[in-house]
Amino acid sequence: MEREYILSVLVQNNAGVLCRVSGLFGRRGYNITSLTVGETLDPRYSRMTIVLYGNEYILEQIKKQLAKLEEVEKIVEVEPSSAVFRELMLVKVWASAGSRAGIIEICNVFHATIADLSPTTATIEMTSTPAKNNAFLDLLAEYGILEVARTGAAGLQRGEKHLSLEK
Repeated sequence: MEREYILSVLVQNNAGVLCRVSGLFGRRGYNITSLTVGETLDPRYSRMTIVLYGNEYILEQIKKQLAKLEEVEKIVEVEPSSAVFRELMLVKVWASAGSRAGIIEICNVFHATIADLSPTTATIEMTSTPAKNNAFLDLLAEYGILEVARTGAAGLQRGEKHLSLEK
């Protein structure tokens, strides 16, 4: 059965590691739904959050291939129910004087922030789960969405579980 999987991968913070990881997916015909990368507290390492869609066979193949890469230190499959995920999204919408009140109301309900306002457009910043960001986009669609930029999911496991080199 195909479904969404989330991997948290600790990698050495070396030039080209992102290219090698994403290339691994491309060479095998696997698609990455979302990929975020950032340096950890230790600047020698970066954390990759990879969201992919497939079946268990594909997941196991990807984990095996990732483990073969020299820079990969640790791979953890993260269950959405046991983690906190957020995604930053910027949305530019048409915002005439007559439509601004409705846009502001939607922003207030979703705890979004207007980051920029021009005479004809509004750029809105929203940080939430991908599902809530999608719902936000659905409501803004009636105003005319001009552009959307999304960071992809970043997440941490709940409680005392964490991604580190400690065993």
